Amino acid sequence: MQTSLFNLIKQFIRLQFPTVRPIQTADLAQWLESSTQPQPILLDARTPPEFAVSHLPTAQFIDSNSSHNPILETLPKDAPIVVYCSVGYRSAKLAQQLQQQGFACVFNLEGSIFQWANEERPVYQADRLTSLVHPYNDTWGKLLNAHHRAQCP
Repeated sequence: MQTSLFNLIKQFIRLQFPTVRPIQTADLAQWLESSTQPQPILLDARTPPEFAVSHLPTAQFIDSNSSHNPILETLPKDAPIVVYCSVGYRSAKLAQQLQQQGFACVFNLEGSIFQWANEERPVYQADRLTSLVHPYNDTWGKLLNAHHRAQCP
């Protein structure tokens, strides 16, 4: 059931944000392991408490609710950027905004950190490997395998 629900969510996100290019978790994992391709900039579009629990390796927090993000001022407009959140909606919205700001190579991680963790890919708390992910809330957290669900207030 979790897989079919994830597929429906991905389809909905693609319909809502048709100009945003998706990238699959397996493709991103392969890209991050490549030594021949320029590495993507990973932007985490979740909240600070979510980011503090865990994030993808090398990811940088970006405030998706702010109209001013100093990190964007330092990025070349043609840099490869992969944005993610919990399941992909908030990151797709941010990816669309980045495109509108002139960033040319922006991707939305389909399934985002929930799918990434469910596939047993590495997540980090600061610079330490962890298995826990912030569940966002009780409803959405059900898409995250129970052993990855952090206990959050």
